[in-house]
Amino acid sequence: MDPTTRDRIELLINSYDIMVFMKGTKLMPQCGFSNNVVQILNSLGLNFETFDVLSDMDIRQGIKEYSEWPTIPQVYVKGEFIGGSDILIEMYNSGELREKIEIALAS
Repeated sequence: MDPTTRDRIELLINSYDIMVFMKGTKLMPQCGFSNNVVQILNSLGLNFETFDVLSDMDIRQGIKEYSEWPTIPQVYVKGEFIGGSDILIEMYNSGELREKIEIALAS
């Protein structure tokens, strides 16, 4: 990936406590997996930002290379890659997600 795309991704990740790279926006998700992530974060009452990868093909491909994770959505908390839809669902159901985010936001 080119350095400009990497810099843009890092700026987005580091500018917000919780950043979600997804298809669509938190107000209008464009796929079921992105919608799952939005619903989980909303149910936890969390403030988060989103980036619509459909609006920028460089970021859409670059975020996959950056995280070494092949799918979207991708969730970052305090700069740390947490995972995608399936991982968030699993962590949410076990209670691990709320705990991990609370700890990250408190530090």
